[in-house]
Amino acid sequence: MRIDKYIWAIRVFKSRSLASSNCKAGKVWLNEELVKASREVKVNDIVKVRKGAIHFSWKILNLPKSRVGAKLVPDYAIEVTPQEEKDKIELIKLSYQSGRGKGEGRPTKKDRRTLKDFYDSAQEYHHDTEE
Repeated sequence: MRIDKYIWAIRVFKSRSLASSNCKAGKVWLNEELVKASREVKVNDIVKVRKGAIHFSWKILNLPKSRVGAKLVPDYAIEVTPQEEKDKIELIKLSYQSGRGKGEGRPTKKDRRTLKDFYDSAQEYHHDTEE
């Protein structure tokens, strides 16, 4: 079975064309070797796919006839992603959460009106004290 078809069949990518374009882009390895979409896979091979900053890895247990349901994926592949890569996922999630606290960032329409009123009154006060 071709590697692009395999990684599509075990639901690594949503479409086969996405799987093959990722192979062409150099984001898919088979047994630590960059591969083209047409490379044949065998049982016990290790497939590594880079998605963003994380390298996910799977060991091939069996070759499916076609795309399988999510519950059946463990029958065909077992995830062997190293713990360091899984830790990267947690760090990325934390960085997204810590980006902006409640009440920070772009002001709401009400906040903008309040700020405008405040600035207007401050300018009036400033003009009154200059005279």
